[in-house]
Amino acid sequence: MTRVSVVVLNYNGRHLLEKFLPSVVKFTPKAQIIVADNGSTDDSVNLIRTAFPSVDIIRIPANLGFCGGYNFAMRQIASEYTVLLNSDVEVTPGWADPILKLLDERSDVAAVQPKILSYHNRDRFEYAGAGGGFIDALGYPFCRGRVFDFIENNTGQYNDSREIFWATGACMFIRTELFARLGGFDEDFFAHMEEIDLCWQLKRLGLKIYYVGESTVFHVGGATLAHGRSTTISEMACSFC
Repeated sequence: MTRVSVVVLNYNGRHLLEKFLPSVVKFTPKAQIIVADNGSTDDSVNLIRTAFPSVDIIRIPANLGFCGGYNFAMRQIASEYTVLLNSDVEVTPGWADPILKLLDERSDVAAVQPKILSYHNRDRFEYAGAGGGFIDALGYPFCRGRVFDFIENNTGQYNDSREIFWATGACMFIRTELFARLGGFDEDFFAHMEEIDLCWQLKRLGLKIYYVGESTVFHVGGATLAHGRSTTISEMACSFC
């Protein structure tokens, strides 16, 4: 059984795969890299086959959204750990190592996220995840490094490892068996908020969600839905958020 699978959900994202997949392949050499193609109509699949022959492909017959696409793909994953990784994320050398070390050492930790910085402004946190997700007494989600639209510069203030409430769907390490046990993401969400729901369910099982600041990735963000934008389900491309 493959120990770690990195699953990148793609929908008509050829340009993103061309730009960001090289870092995933280069800096995750021991993992199985998979692109789950969410019914793309561009030439994404052809690009993977020709430019990234080491990358496996899961063909999804239609765009099932973020939730449905990952649920479809995860039914075909047999690894101990799976990384759900957006197609607009650049990873860094050794990014997976401290998170996998934590998961190996702590059986009570179900899911983990790294530090999420902005790809375009690399000294700032990125909206989707930042320094770890929390939720307040009224049910509003927020992150260390991002509260509503206020985003902090990264000065090392969140270089710690600590328990959080939810891990971002932009880059989530999760125990594959637990994802399957819970039935995956609730597809009523389609895209956005699904990771909070899943993490909440994991916490109700008595498990923990963690943030590891020793690991860093850079996220473009807002490529499917702009931050704070109201939209309809039919508008969502849903290969990343």
